[in-house]
Amino acid sequence: MHASLNKKALLVAIIVTLACVVISFYGSRKLQNFDPALIAYLFGTLFALFGGIYRYCVWLQRPPTWMYFRRTWQFIFKGSFFVHIWLLLQDSVKNLLFQRFIYPRGKKRWLAHFMLASGCLAAFAITIPLTLGWINFTLDPGTALDPGAVKLYNANFFGFKIMSFKLGSVLAFLIFHALTWCSWAVIAGAVIFFVRRLTNAGLIASQTFEGDLLPLILLIIISVTGLGLNFSYAFMKGMAYDFMSVTHAISVILFLVWIPFGKFFHIIQRPAQIGAHIYKREGRKRGMAVCPHTGKEFTTQLHVNDLKIVTKQVGFDFTLEDGSSHLDYSPEGKRSLLAKAHLKARQEGGSFFG
Repeated sequence: MHASLNKKALLVAIIVTLACVVISFYGSRKLQNFDPALIAYLFGTLFALFGGIYRYCVWLQRPPTWMYFRRTWQFIFKGSFFVHIWLLLQDSVKNLLFQRFIYPRGKKRWLAHFMLASGCLAAFAITIPLTLGWINFTLDPGTALDPGAVKLYNANFFGFKIMSFKLGSVLAFLIFHALTWCSWAVIAGAVIFFVRRLTNAGLIASQTFEGDLLPLILLIIISVTGLGLNFSYAFMKGMAYDFMSVTHAISVILFLVWIPFGKFFHIIQRPAQIGAHIYKREGRKRGMAVCPHTGKEFTTQLHVNDLKIVTKQVGFDFTLEDGSSHLDYSPEGKRSLLAKAHLKARQEGGSFFG
């Protein structure tokens, strides 16, 4: 069974990766707009894409994950489509961009999450299209040959001009230094987390170097060397540029290779949280489950019904002799019933030995 599921994941990963290669080939106008200096980054990106898609498909085929995934799309397409799409967009901005789900755990922790997430997402949005050749910048032909004209740069997407801006303008400064702002945000967020992991006793006891510290170290190295490249070019006349360039490339490629296998994979998993929110909202609309023992609502009936299906799929059947299920009871009700069963057994045991 697992071999078959892995073959499906492998096939999907190969198809998506090949599709990305084809789109990059034609999106860069048959490599005319592709920068050969980015070839190492390109292979790292394709490897991360292949590994990420493969692992995501394997993770998606697990019965609990697949149940959430399937139900989410059922609710979207069989219910109020535009309402759900609007809610998806709201949740994406709120929880993926602004990381509001982490705010109740502490303002400082939220700030670190927000800076790390916004910096990484912005950096991905900039570097991946550049690496794949989808975006490039060229001097406007109309001003390039005129010595007296103000130089204009064209920003091209898939070979088509989407905007022009003056060289030396504020907009040009912001665009060409966009990764600088991303680097500062990532450094600030990563340092906060790094200090927390070195000073929090609970984290020190449970963390591992490769799982928790290495990702932060890689992000800091990538950001610092990226800033170093800019600083060397602008203020040091290229001094140490080669060292910074090689170090930056190695750290970025390690980061890309590590995405499918380490803690970075939760970057890919996190959007599934939005689907879980839709599942919970729809479940509440369809009615709550009431514990037979306590008489109190404890979760949605949809969740209980789906949990019965999933537990049977993984080899567990909690059905009782009367046709009911242990899953129909709330955690509070189960604890109460267990305590009563223990008390009854103790009383019966005492009377027997007496």
